[in-house]
Amino acid sequence: DHRTLQLVPSSALDPGLAFLDAPDIDSVVTANRRLAAQLLAAADLWLFVTTAARYADAVPWDVLETAQERGTALAVLLDRVPPGAEDDVAAHLTEMLAAHGLAQAPLFVVPETTLVGGLLPEPVVAPLRSWFVSLARDAEQRAEVVRRTLDGALDSLRPRTAGLAAQARAQLDASAQLRTDAREAYAGALEEVDDGMRDGSLLRGEVMARWQEFVGTGELLRSLQDRVGRLRDRLTAAVTGRPHQPGSELTAALESGVALLVDAAAERAAERAATSWRRSVAGTALLRDPEAVEVRLDRATPNLRDGIERTVRDWQGAVLDLVRREGATRRTSARIAAYGVNATGLIVMVAVFASTAFIPTGAEIGVAGGTTVLSQKVLEALFGDQAVRRLADEARADLLDRVRALLDGEERRFADLLAAHATVASDAEALERAAADVEAARA
Repeated sequence: DHRTLQLVPSSALDPGLAFLDAPDIDSVVTANRRLAAQLLAAADLWLFVTTAARYADAVPWDVLETAQERGTALAVLLDRVPPGAEDDVAAHLTEMLAAHGLAQAPLFVVPETTLVGGLLPEPVVAPLRSWFVSLARDAEQRAEVVRRTLDGALDSLRPRTAGLAAQARAQLDASAQLRTDAREAYAGALEEVDDGMRDGSLLRGEVMARWQEFVGTGELLRSLQDRVGRLRDRLTAAVTGRPHQPGSELTAALESGVALLVDAAAERAAERAATSWRRSVAGTALLRDPEAVEVRLDRATPNLRDGIERTVRDWQGAVLDLVRREGATRRTSARIAAYGVNATGLIVMVAVFASTAFIPTGAEIGVAGGTTVLSQKVLEALFGDQAVRRLADEARADLLDRVRALLDGEERRFADLLAAHATVASDAEALERAAADVEAARA
């Protein structure tokens, strides 16, 4: 079991010695490399075993530099050295050890040789055996090795902790920038939606066609005639199987137009946020996280369009409630009833999506060939000039608040990914306090 440590007594070792055979530090198995690092961190002395063919590999030297930084007691065993090359290879390895600050490490050389009973001949391993026997039999020397390794680890703690604290602060800065990038992308999306609601663009195409049908064919005016209206509603219900509401096609067109506007803005925001994240190493790494790849942060949530349509329908219902409340406060209930709450609410919705330059004073609301003049006059007759502007502004603000909530939910995907990986502000200070406590304990 790789999670356990088995203690095996051996007569080959003198009392006072315990050998741990760690996995290869350059193993292709992640668990092996992790276990090797744990064992090395716990050991009093490292015996670094390498071969003449691989002693210059990069990975072992990264680990040896860690030993040097921590002041770990270290010895080096170079084996499988071709006969006659011992001096040259050993000299080169000695130079490399000195260049890495490890000149004091004892170096033992074992040449290629014939095994005796499956083991290396005694004369070949005698220098290494003698060194270990001497260490085992000298309690003071053993204690010095332990003290050296422990002092080295403690001496290196402060600078290594300072480096971690600096990285923690750098991560906080990177996280804050990524958070700002995502927030700005979705703030821009809300501005796009607001501009699209104000510039009159929603009153074109399908919406305008349905508005002209609603007004131009007399459906709005016919809603004044209760008797005719009730007869038409019964006929419509008989044919379609569902009750007919005045302006239902216009209602659906408005819903579709707003949903398309918001959905497109959300898509662009997701793309902008992801693009800005890819400009940094931290953001690129986060976007490669399996969870981020699965949900495609560079695209809007797949079911967002359904949520937008529900939101718009809820808003349309809220506009009707707004009309009812306004009518109740102005003794206009009878007149609103004559036109119908649905028809009056639709007129308010159209006013919401007219340009601010046209809202609504006199004949200036003549958008799209003057067909909205009628809506202006009807609203003025029902509510008065100032109330019309207030109704439109209140309805627009309500819709923007609902859209903001949707976009906040989209932005939260980026914030949640950051929260799952980023450090917290207190981490750097906690690391530095812990290092200071260690220094105080040593003193």
